[in-house]
Amino acid sequence: MQIDVSARLDGIDFAPKDILTEIIQNVRTIISTTQFSVPLDRRFGIDGTVIDLPLPVAMARISAEVIRAITEYEPRCRVVSVDFESTVATDAEEGHLIPKVSIAIKDEWLESAGGYESV
Repeated sequence: MQIDVSARLDGIDFAPKDILTEIIQNVRTIISTTQFSVPLDRRFGIDGTVIDLPLPVAMARISAEVIRAITEYEPRCRVVSVDFESTVATDAEEGHLIPKVSIAIKDEWLESAGGYESV
């Protein structure tokens, strides 16, 4: 089972109804946070030094950072792919990159989340 997660925040649910919702919210938070913005964990999130890099280089660096951050901070899932939301042409020209990640929940967590099909 693959789940697509965008970096667009919808708000925070402080009491998610199940593990699946919690994992998705955690991934969304990880990919929408820049490093050094969280006071007690400065490494949390995505490296913000990609600003002002050429677009193809920035996309590659952000993809690598997304994989690193999710692997480190949300071990209950694995990254299947990293893509970027298609936005209007002017957004891309202005350097607006919004990562979209496909994740798969690891088997041991699927069982406790209600027995979804194997990843």
